[in-house]
Amino acid sequence: MDTDFIDPDTASDIAGLSVAALAQLRYRGDGPRFYKPTARTVRYKRSEVIAWIEASARTSTNRPELIV
Repeated sequence: MDTDFIDPDTASDIAGLSVAALAQLRYRGDGPRFYKPTARTVRYKRSEVIAWIEASARTSTNRPELIV
């Protein structure tokens, strides 16, 4: 079972995004799945952040529907 929870700082390092960018993705529902154990705590699973990045693989910037 994957129990490697990470904070937004670590998730942003892995994803190559700022913490603010991850917050915007959470707000829009476009980022990796996240967990809220308390009202002020956000956590991600390391494997899900990596899977989210890997799912974004494309072969062309002109045709985003072409997935590797």
